[in-house]
Amino acid sequence: MACPPVGPHRVLVLALDLVVVVVMFFLFFASSRANSIPLESSRLSRVLEIHEREREPASVQEEAVRGLLDRLLPSHSSSFEFKIVSKEYCGGKACFIINNHPSFDSKGSPEILIHGVTGVEISAGLHWYLKYYCTAHVSWEKTGGAQLLSVPQPGTLPHVPSAGILVQRPVQWSYYQNAVTSSYSFAWWDWERWEKEIDWMALQGINLPLAFTGQEAIWQKVFQGFNISSSDLNNFFGGPGFLAWSRMGNLHGWGGPLPQSWLDDQLALQKKILTRMYNFGMTPVLPAFSGNVPFALKSKFPSAKVTHLGNWFTVDSDPRWCCTYLLDATDPLFIEIGKSFIEQQIIEYGRSSHIYNCDTFDENTPPTDDPEYISSLGAAIYQGMQSGDDAAIWLMQGWLFSYDPFWQPPQMKALLHSVPIGQMVVLDLYAEVKPIWISSEQFYGVPYIWCMLHNFAANIEMYGILDVIASGPIEARLSHNSTMVGVGMCMEGIEQNPIVYDLMSEMAFRQKQVDAKMWVDLYAARRYGKPVTGLLDAWRILYQTLYNCTDGANVKLPKVRGNLQTFWNILEGDLLEDDAYDRPHLWYSSSDVVHALELFLENGGEVSDMPTFRYDLVDLTRQALAKYANQVFLKVIEGFKSNDVRHVSSYSQRFLDIVKDLDMLLACHEGFLLGPWLQSAKSLARDLEQEKQSVINEHNAVQFEWNARTQITMWFDNTETKASLLRDYGNKYWNGLLREYYGPRAAIYFKYLIESMAKGVSFPLEDWRREWISLTNKWQSSRNIFTVKATGDALNISRWLYDKYLRNANLREEYKAADYLTKSASF
Repeated sequence: MACPPVGPHRVLVLALDLVVVVVMFFLFFASSRANSIPLESSRLSRVLEIHEREREPASVQEEAVRGLLDRLLPSHSSSFEFKIVSKEYCGGKACFIINNHPSFDSKGSPEILIHGVTGVEISAGLHWYLKYYCTAHVSWEKTGGAQLLSVPQPGTLPHVPSAGILVQRPVQWSYYQNAVTSSYSFAWWDWERWEKEIDWMALQGINLPLAFTGQEAIWQKVFQGFNISSSDLNNFFGGPGFLAWSRMGNLHGWGGPLPQSWLDDQLALQKKILTRMYNFGMTPVLPAFSGNVPFALKSKFPSAKVTHLGNWFTVDSDPRWCCTYLLDATDPLFIEIGKSFIEQQIIEYGRSSHIYNCDTFDENTPPTDDPEYISSLGAAIYQGMQSGDDAAIWLMQGWLFSYDPFWQPPQMKALLHSVPIGQMVVLDLYAEVKPIWISSEQFYGVPYIWCMLHNFAANIEMYGILDVIASGPIEARLSHNSTMVGVGMCMEGIEQNPIVYDLMSEMAFRQKQVDAKMWVDLYAARRYGKPVTGLLDAWRILYQTLYNCTDGANVKLPKVRGNLQTFWNILEGDLLEDDAYDRPHLWYSSSDVVHALELFLENGGEVSDMPTFRYDLVDLTRQALAKYANQVFLKVIEGFKSNDVRHVSSYSQRFLDIVKDLDMLLACHEGFLLGPWLQSAKSLARDLEQEKQSVINEHNAVQFEWNARTQITMWFDNTETKASLLRDYGNKYWNGLLREYYGPRAAIYFKYLIESMAKGVSFPLEDWRREWISLTNKWQSSRNIFTVKATGDALNISRWLYDKYLRNANLREEYKAADYLTKSASF
């Protein structure tokens, strides 16, 4: 048997023989301290048994993993063999087992044998082997993609210990997605992109993903059965960029109507998504009826108990998209519609995984706090699911318990206990910052999934709490009377901060707390294919700063203007005379982060051709420059308050220069381009009437592009002088967006600021608002083209920007002072 070659990957292999391999093998014998109780002693065990019976045959799952390997690492398609095994083979748990292949004798025959309970476990085992034996790394393409250059050639793959590596799941489920991820990240995806995402899910061990695509076509068929026509639904469904919020009953009609081609295409896409998920052995979560109904239902059923809900962030309660309609769960029609929706999905898809998501009260408060009423609502919601699927399990996002003070213990208990224990699973959505499992006595006995929320609106900001991620799920699982049944990732948007998701996905297989410092060192080596001392040092700094947000204020609970105080969130004019305006949240030393950037610039030459490095370098340079821009903006405000026109003019121009230069920097990596977002939206606007279905319908393309542009700028409705209450919530650091939108918008603000000082008059607030709102609305409707290909040398441009803005010693002192003031203000 050939010996593995000596090379950089062997450094990690030797270390892991001690810190990972032995520990993982030992875990076969370790106790998980009552963690299986919530599943094995409750009604959940029934649905788990059904899942095992209905799962695709072993040959189908094995073939799915082989397809993944062919797409990920085609050069090694013959190097691995995959086998499905029973839980009994794994000691009664879901697991994967990695062994040296017993028949390996020459190049071309399998070298590594991976067993797993499902295709997901096998995929996770493959990922584990590539990470910890080949120094490889897998992330989203937009965040650098897969680093596989470190994987040795076929025939020379590293061996694992002769006893093999066994890694069990400490809890049953690894959940993925937020109800709004479908709009912030997935809105414009085709099958090619979805295939990559499902591969990524399998490699991360995700076995419980949301599957929300295409449900509008199902609803169209369901409502036809209640005498509601397709035209009646035109003002019910939101546009393609806002479907998540029309599904949750927050708005209706905004960005719509949906063309029939969209409904048909998305349903066809959903069928492909579900087939692939089932082939891997995943348990896709389908939607259920929450009570959200079109206005037409009231006229068709005059006696139905339909409530007109209140305003959700519209400027003037515009009835065209404000104030949706909720069918009371106690109305008999509720169960009829709920049953029909479940049954129609099963007819359309041919099967169900029996787990359904429903969030009736997501940012919608019930009409009364009477526990009996709330209990009856919950019971009726579940009865609607169960009428269509006798084995139904209700999966509910726990965001309402974090977001709305309405939910006190009596109301919370009433909802959670409205269905038998074991027939509801709650997502503790924000557990890394605001864990509800602690304050609710483990959700009052109801099984829950420990989830990391982390990101709002797919904003781009280097941020994380790695220590909490490395320990939080373990603490929850091992706590007294734990009802935890899984871990999950519930970000609103993906394709950012790959280090956070790499660690969080591993927690689905970790029995003990992870040494985050040691893990980060290994991550840095895997990310670039080899250990580079200077980059390891830089990542240690980033771990202690950007990824150590421990003040509990990470990315504030969503307010009307977004969760990150980025430099383009230009302060309202009427706040200029008020010292109480919000300063950007800063939980770390900016000067330390600049030092980490210096280490990247000094040591990046060794790995400058790696997409993973280029992404990290652009992201880190962007982070440092954005925080510097915040300080420049505060200098503008200081000059205004001291009536120093020259000071304001100088720093205003410097701010605009930073915006222009940042735009140039962001062009260096595909993960920071506006063009792909807009192009993918237009590409889905096919013409249903054309024989060649690839023909783009220009009307649909205009509509879809407007949706895409609006979501990342104004978001919702506005008047001439009243901006959307959700403006900038979906902001992005994207090349093209800074140059064409944020730069001109900032210039308008500075123009009025300087003119008012020169004339000695008050800031013309109405005029300023009118002009920047007009600019935004025109940009939303514009059709100019943006590049979809990265250009520029990331390392050289980052070095140039560092020299231009960040090298100066005086600036460092300003940075330190700003760090102190910002932290003082935040506390």
